[in-house]
Amino acid sequence: MNQDNYIAIEDFCTSHNIASEFMLELYEMGLVEVVFQEDLQYLPIQQLPKAEKIVRLHLDLDINLEGIGVVTELLDRIQTMQDEITALHNKLSRYE
Repeated sequence: MNQDNYIAIEDFCTSHNIASEFMLELYEMGLVEVVFQEDLQYLPIQQLPKAEKIVRLHLDLDINLEGIGVVTELLDRIQTMQDEITALHNKLSRYE
């Protein structure tokens, strides 16, 4: 495992002032990826923006874990639709 591509869950939680159990609950719900190496847990760097967004939803808006699951699912759907709209717009502009 290349350490440059991961951040320790403990470090992430300390810097965001949250309990490491919260991140493991997110992992159990399938909201973030966690890599287990020996007795430590790591967050892949590419998951960092998503994890930070989830932490902000939880801390700033006081959304519980179930609500976070719903919100992230809706945000993912919106992003997928936005990507489709962009692709269709680009395809349409070729015919204009």
